[in-house]
Amino acid sequence: MAVFEVERVSSRSAAEVWTRLTDWERHGDCIPFTSVSATMGGAGTVSEVVARTSIGPLHFDDPMDVSYWRPPTGTTSGLCRLVKRGRVVTGWAVLSVTPTTTGCSVRWTEDAALWFIGPLLAWPTKVIAARVFGRLVDNLLAA
Repeated sequence: MAVFEVERVSSRSAAEVWTRLTDWERHGDCIPFTSVSATMGGAGTVSEVVARTSIGPLHFDDPMDVSYWRPPTGTTSGLCRLVKRGRVVTGWAVLSVTPTTTGCSVRWTEDAALWFIGPLLAWPTKVIAARVFGRLVDNLLAA
């Protein structure tokens, strides 16, 4: 498994940043060769997110269940937990958005494993994933 963490600070409100980070379809605009779809569950919340990565005729899906969902309030952190249940990518991700006096702080922590990557390649995978997801968060916050 390759655990990585991305942290950012934003002058935007926690509610606005939460909305940007959980606009799942927009994630596909920021990650090369990937499109993202979301399935709505009860109470108007998302129950499943699927990221499909395609290069030519080759593709794989990264299905994720939304196992916890708590949007931020003016004083409490928002938290979203995704559980990856694919054949290619397994693991989990936790997104948190915490209000501050000047905006909010963001933390994206993920533990992801690719079935074809062994322990020897876990470190490079972690470095690459942190860079890709750091750019994702930066793009979502800047939009």
